[in-house]
Amino acid sequence: MKKGFLSIEESLKKKKGQVSLRGWIYRTRKQKDIIFIVLRDSTNIVQCIVKKDKVSKKEFEEADKALMESSLELSGSIKEDKRAPTGFEVQVDKIKIISFAEDFPINKDLNEELLLNRRHLWLRSRRLTAVMKIRSTVFRAFHEYFRNLGFYEYQSPIFQGMQCEGGSTLFKVDYFGKKTFLAQTWQLYAEPAIFALEKIYTIAPSFRAEKSKTSRHLTEYWHAEMEEAWINYNQLQDRVEGVIKHIVSDVLKKNKKELKILNRDIKKLEPTIKKKFPRISYNEVLKLLAKKKNLKITWGKDLRTIEEDKLSEMYETPIIVTLYPKKVKAFYMKEDPNNSKVVQGFDLIGPEGYGEIVGASVREESIEKLKQNLKEEGENPKKYEFYFDTRRYGSIPHAGFGLGMERLIAWICGLKNIKDAIPFPRTPTRINP
Repeated sequence: MKKGFLSIEESLKKKKGQVSLRGWIYRTRKQKDIIFIVLRDSTNIVQCIVKKDKVSKKEFEEADKALMESSLELSGSIKEDKRAPTGFEVQVDKIKIISFAEDFPINKDLNEELLLNRRHLWLRSRRLTAVMKIRSTVFRAFHEYFRNLGFYEYQSPIFQGMQCEGGSTLFKVDYFGKKTFLAQTWQLYAEPAIFALEKIYTIAPSFRAEKSKTSRHLTEYWHAEMEEAWINYNQLQDRVEGVIKHIVSDVLKKNKKELKILNRDIKKLEPTIKKKFPRISYNEVLKLLAKKKNLKITWGKDLRTIEEDKLSEMYETPIIVTLYPKKVKAFYMKEDPNNSKVVQGFDLIGPEGYGEIVGASVREESIEKLKQNLKEEGENPKKYEFYFDTRRYGSIPHAGFGLGMERLIAWICGLKNIKDAIPFPRTPTRINP
């Protein structure tokens, strides 16, 4: 076997000549004197032809015995063949089976639940491989956007002693005999750091104990968050719009092949990078939904899935919904100076019915208002003394947001279910594999 292996993608770009490849059998079809192997690696697939009169007897017998997902090395001559899956085929002159696979326990007839049971193997599918590559681009682009703006990457603890986004969605953990919780967000521990670093961001897991079985919810997800000193409400909206445009633009540049595998219509993504996002107040949204969608919502109610979906039907891009009622938002959101019933918070609603992707706000600076808000939520303000200290010693205007990476990935990829946007989804009914 020749050394100097190429990836399949590199071989396809080479177009002709001798190549040495290694990977796994994606598909195989066997005849008396010829074996057709579609080989896959992390980069692509290519058809390989093993002829009985071109390889040794042992090699042919082993190739004939090898089942789907057997691993192998081979060498041969690559040439163009438009009938082949990726337009090229390799005429094999050497082949070596590295590991003979057993019967692969996945076929086209398996339902979603059985595929989730075998997720550790289903990750090998071209579809999920494509999603994971796009996921990698999305994570890298988020890092890139904020690094380029001079932000510092910063981490907060996963074990936290208090709620931030609502006590009913907390995961309780026994911490050496004491009750603590898994993080819903980094925020309460991020805000102290802006007084030192001023501009920070993170991507970290967050946990929500929501007993929701919808196609949009996970109990463990990856949370991309930022916090910035001296920033105002409009500037915060600019930050959110800027990072979403950067991420989508990067995916369109780097993942055309993966989007094609997913049958994703990229024309539905292009308006996001070309058009300015609508910025509409909660009050305006209620009027729009009543007028155009015959949906009448009582003022003060949060927007449900149905309202978000109907709103998204009116626009090609994500929509920024501003100035939500104070009573439906978190205790740390700052009251609007012109109307104490609403906060300087906003949600970014994804197009095509993908729901809320980002939640954001200016942060409340008044300790008394923070305490009052916590009491109204049934929380003991004494747990938050460390948080109040940030206001006691040199408080400043600041703001931030949290972005659900799986929701963003699901929209970009056009996935029907958020569970396919993460390698191993966790839901109220699934903790394995």
